[in-house]
Amino acid sequence: MAPQIRNIGGPDMAPDSPQAVAGPSPGSGQQRPVLAVVKDLFFVARIRETARLAGVPLAIARSADEVEAGVTGPRLLLLDLTTGFDYARIFDAAERAGVPVLAFTTHALARETQPWHARCARVVTKETLTAELPSLLREGVAP
Repeated sequence: MAPQIRNIGGPDMAPDSPQAVAGPSPGSGQQRPVLAVVKDLFFVARIRETARLAGVPLAIARSADEVEAGVTGPRLLLLDLTTGFDYARIFDAAERAGVPVLAFTTHALARETQPWHARCARVVTKETLTAELPSLLREGVAP
């Protein structure tokens, strides 16, 4: 049984609907979701509320299995580099699907997470993520 990615908002999207996980159909006029790979409940709540206010559909994944199951539809993968996920699997899945990765870390862990930075479209600190989250969710990252 495939893991379920929890849909956390976005207009007109039912929780766990296939459209929430796979993304809107072409020509539907609906924005493709952002897939956030985050375990920190504080950031899950912050990202969820910001996405809701910005009108951006959002799904949350809490494991590499969930990312692999849901990575075909998102327009952006938001990744926490501070929690010890199986980053190789997550980056491989994102690269296969052509989904850009916006990763975040802390100043204290920047050196430790640096080996993953080259596989990201952009890496920011948690502080920058907090300050720029609405625009990052709406606009994504430049290729």
